[in-house]
Parts: sequence; structure tokens; C-alpha cells
Amino acid sequence: MTSKPLRILVSGDVNGRFDQLFSRITSIQQKSGSFDLLLCVGNFFGDKTEEWHKYSSGSVKVPLPVLILGPNKGEHVHWYKDMQGGDLCENVTYLGKKGLYNGSSGLQLAYLSGTQSDFISDNTSFNALDINSLTDPVKNDSKFKGVDILITSQWPEGVEKYSTELYLYAFSMMPMSQMDAAELVSQPLDVTECPYKENSSVSVQAERQDQYFYDVKDDSGGKKRRAEGGADKQQKKHKPVPTGPCWFCLGSPEVEKHLVVSVGSETYLALAKGALVDEHILILPIGHYQSTVTVPEEVLEEIERYKKAIKKYLKKQGKAVVFFERNYKTQHLQIQAVPIPQDSVQDIKDMFFECAESESIELNEIPVHSDIRQIVQIGVPYFYAEVPTGEKLYCRISGSPKFPLQFGREVLASHGVLNMPERADWKVCSMSKTQEASLAAEFKSKFKKYDFTLED
Repeated sequence: MTSKPLRILVSGDVNGRFDQLFSRITSIQQKSGSFDLLLCVGNFFGDKTEEWHKYSSGSVKVPLPVLILGPNKGEHVHWYKDMQGGDLCENVTYLGKKGLYNGSSGLQLAYLSGTQSDFISDNTSFNALDINSLTDPVKNDSKFKGVDILITSQWPEGVEKYSTELYLYAFSMMPMSQMDAAELVSQPLDVTECPYKENSSVSVQAERQDQYFYDVKDDSGGKKRRAEGGADKQQKKHKPVPTGPCWFCLGSPEVEKHLVVSVGSETYLALAKGALVDEHILILPIGHYQSTVTVPEEVLEEIERYKKAIKKYLKKQGKAVVFFERNYKTQHLQIQAVPIPQDSVQDIKDMFFECAESESIELNEIPVHSDIRQIVQIGVPYFYAEVPTGEKLYCRISGSPKFPLQFGREVLASHGVLNMPERADWKVCSMSKTQEASLAAEFKSKFKKYDFTLED
């Protein structure tokens, strides 16, 4: 089953203008399809309450589920039956001062204070929005003054992108229960590593030890000297640490070690979860690095050794291999290696461009002898592929249109390559842990002859 994101509307202060609000929502839903809920982050009730009685009595139905955060004026408290939260009428729910809405959809929202200053969302679309900045009141004219600030993941197709003069904002959000592990720890577009080290005092001292200084007290004419103890102590470089649980750092408890098939000094190989084909392999750094652009030379050199070994292994079986990386919505470098038939090799580049065009993706070919690190700056999201004919393909990922997370798999699963489009989504390719362990053991045995980590 294909996962569908939640489609959500957000409003600021309604101030009791329920007819105007729900009429507009009905119009939007007729034009663009149903939304899953409306979140009101401002004052719901106003001074005039005539319109509310129609909805509270049930004579007029609220057109979609509505979540409200509660009163922000003392004179409105009497509208809330239970300050701990509850239904005010059909489809209108008050979350409560310490309430938590945790539906089967996986959406979680919390309202923790009477000033509406806390909004906690357990999702990847946005985090910790300041409710006070989202609550401009409804005006007396035909338009609401609405949300000023909202970080969106994807604007629902067909929905008008309302400016700040209008009263509703829309966005989509994937429930946590339907997201894969990589997405749960993914980082926003153009993110860079935190400049503050895990132990700032130790790290700053280590960095100073690698600097040069002029000794003004020395009679040697300002001869440069190293800070004491610098050369030896700098042998062990500082490595980035994940911002949360990482499913791919080899030392992490989240790693599914039964999928690991080879371990080098800097990198390792593992069978892909929900593999496209049986010998779909991942090349991953042992330490935590987000992309090829951020890894040090020793890691990159071992990645290249694994690529050569995989090419030799598959060539012996009469197959070629495509390597691709998606540095977008993932915090740990994953280079995917997917075998393809030799008779698909000449068409593979054209298939990438054909699929990119259908997805409105700007894919480019870069010089064969170029290095992706010469082209991409640290923190820039990208998709990168190396095809068996030697070409290198690159796409800089921007916020719009939304880049399809399964793009690489979609190309390789297409009729022109592996002819298994039904396996484009890794989630439909899942198997039991026993089956995974069996496939990993089989690959490990066959690959042994080509595994440079086993050499004396």
C-alpha cells in the first residue's frame, strides 16, 4: 500500500466567524479534494456567538475535523466544557491545557500553556513553531488575516498558495508510522553540520594544537613553531556525531547487523533493506558522515575500493552496476549499488533523463573525470548517480518541486531496465529477518573472493 501524507489546513484567529471559515473550507475541498483536519492556532471564539449555536446543536455540520488550542481570553473560558480537553461538538476538539492528541494517523500535537506559546509537532515538516506569531485576527472584510509563518514540506497539488493577506494555509505531512527510518532522522534542505563540537573545550584545544604561531621571544627571527603536542594528538580527527538515532552508524544500537556483509577500516557493506534485487548493496561509512561531500579522503578512498570490488564481482556474473546517492532527507551517507542486466547498460542514462523529465527534475551530466565534491558545496542537497557507461549524473535538490525519495529506484525498476516497477518502493519489498540474514550470508559467501578487507 502506498503511504499518503496528511493534508492539513491551518488558520489563525477565527473570532467566532464560523460561517465564513467553514464556507471557505468547503469551497477549497470542492476544488482540491478533502483535507484531513483544520488546526486553529488562534482564538476560536469571538464576542458574537450566534453562529456557534448552529454547529454546537448539530443543525449544521462542521465540514472536517477541527483541533483548537483553547481560550486566550478570560471571557471565553465558559465555552470550554472541560479545561483538560474534549469535544465541543461533532468534529471540533479542544486539546486541553495539558492535552495530547495522538490519533491513529500518527499526528501528535501538544498545547502546554495558557498563553499558547508551545506547539510541538512530532513530524518532519516543521518543529517548535511560535504560536504567538501565527495568530493575527480575522478582519471584518471578506478575508481573514492568517498565518504569517509556516514551514511547509509540500503544498497539496491544486491548492492555491495563499498570501499572508488570506486566512488559511495548507501543507501536507507524512505520519511517523508510515515513514522509513532514514526519513525520521532526516535534516532540512541546505542544512550544515553543527559548528559546536560535542565537547567544546577539548575540541577547541585540539584545533589550536594544529595551528602555527610566531615565537616573538625567539631569537631565530620569528621562526614558526607548532603548538606543543600538536602533531601527535591531531592523528585522531574529530568526527561528526548524529543529531539523533542513526540506523547506519555501525556502532549504533539501531544498526541491523544481520544485513552487514563486509567491514573495512572506514566503511562497510550491508544488504539494502527492502532490496530492489537480491544483490542490492549499500556502501556506508562506519562513522557518521552525511554525504560524499563531507567525508575525509581515507573514507572516500575505501568507498572507491568497494566500488571496484563490486564491479568485478558483478562482471563475473554478467551484470553491470549503477551507483547512486541521495543526500536529501537522510543524515547518513548511503551509496546504493544496484546490479542491472548488461543489455540495459546502453539505455540506462537515457532512462534517468526520461524519468527526470517526467518528474520535472533538472538532471545534468557532469564531466567523467570530475569529482562530485568539486561541484557541490557542503550542506547542499543533491542526487548523484554513476552509470556503467562511465557518465556521472547530478541534480541539485531544491524545495520545489518536491524531489521523489525513491527516484533512483524508480529509474532502475522501470520497464526499460529491470522491468519491475512494482518494486520501486522499498516498503513493498520487505521480508522477514530470517530471509534477510539468509540473503546476506549468501552474498557474503559469493563476494568473499573480491572482498579486499579479507586480504592478508
